[in-house]
Amino acid sequence: MNPLQDRVAIITGAAGALGQACVAHFSKLGAQVIAVDLDAAALQKLPSTAGTYACDLTKESAVREAFQTIHGDHGRIDILANVAGGFAMGPRVEETALDDWLDMFQINAVTAWLSCAQVLPIMREANFGRIINIGARAVRRPGARMAPYCTSKAAVVTLTEVLALECADTGITVNCILPGTIDTPRNRTDMPNADHSRWVPPSDLAIVIGQLADPDNTSVNGATVPVYGRS
Repeated sequence: MNPLQDRVAIITGAAGALGQACVAHFSKLGAQVIAVDLDAAALQKLPSTAGTYACDLTKESAVREAFQTIHGDHGRIDILANVAGGFAMGPRVEETALDDWLDMFQINAVTAWLSCAQVLPIMREANFGRIINIGARAVRRPGARMAPYCTSKAAVVTLTEVLALECADTGITVNCILPGTIDTPRNRTDMPNADHSRWVPPSDLAIVIGQLADPDNTSVNGATVPVYGRS
């Protein structure tokens, strides 16, 4: 029997490179995969899903409506993989516009928070849940001209740790992975001269996320797991 057989797993940011890898891997593990993304057209191209939902994950009302619909359609939500997020370089801190700060926090931290807030009451009622958030190696190794990105991903790590404490006496676990540079088409375009063989394949990250989602993995809670590859 597959470890996630019949579990309902929401993958946010499902149309992106890592999201697609998670959709494929979770389907292989037997989960009923629910793909959520802003890009409705891209969602329709995904194979092996039990449902697709177009949603602006930065809007509270939109997230509430989408997740309530998912719960109503499928009767349960067992797993949430918060893959949605984004990256942008910028100028030095004193030259960064407020809108750039807010954009990064919306895309990375707010999306994770809103999604967690919607699934937690459902998981508490079931006394079971697996939440996996996506941080970044830049939380531990920040770089210059990346302040909004680094701090927004640090907020995701802190959110994970707080939720793990709040769920410590339940059947819910909340963990976070810290990817190194992910081998995506966008990153290859942006960094054509880098050694791409040292980057982390999205499929490898999906495997780690799947391990944290395993119902038998009950003792890992509040962890930040580095997945750097050789980068």
